[in-house]
Amino acid sequence: MSIATKHGDSGQTGLAGGTRISKADLRVEAYGSVDELNTALGFARSICTNQQIYEWTEQIQRTLFSIGGALASPSESKHVPVITREQVEHLTMLVHQIEVIDGILSDWSIPGAHPQSAAYEVARTTCRRAERNVVRLMESGVQVQAELLAYLNRLSDLIWLFGRLIEKSAGVDASLRTGETEGARWSRAWK
Repeated sequence: MSIATKHGDSGQTGLAGGTRISKADLRVEAYGSVDELNTALGFARSICTNQQIYEWTEQIQRTLFSIGGALASPSESKHVPVITREQVEHLTMLVHQIEVIDGILSDWSIPGAHPQSAAYEVARTTCRRAERNVVRLMESGVQVQAELLAYLNRLSDLIWLFGRLIEKSAGVDASLRTGETEGARWSRAWK
């Protein structure tokens, strides 16, 4: 048995359960972008030297496999992976834990000041695209778990914070504003 089945040569792919749909379908775009996000996080994790962020990232990647599976399952499927409110709240707790660290939210940052944080910035923007694709899928009438969308929304915030924590730990200043007064505060943690 080969992975080169040739079933996709005509522009169709199979959902969980075997239903065939176009590779250009919004559902495929949604779970495909979650797959891209998982890969971007995998690269970021592969170069990450912060053990805690490394472990959090791996845990997130495992959840993203479930999210991809949920998106690749037709609505009528009986075996759809479930994303729970507890999983979303866990990300929220991590956001709150990191954002209160002094100096983390002092300014927006310019991506690229540190290789590890730059890798997380690529993952963050990929996460935002995945989120937009899930919204498009929902707006087309496809039922999607509300927690799934909330998870992706919270995750992009957390990934951004991972980058800031890496920069802070490395003593890197990637502030958007240089020599200027601080700008408006966008987070409850900014004082």
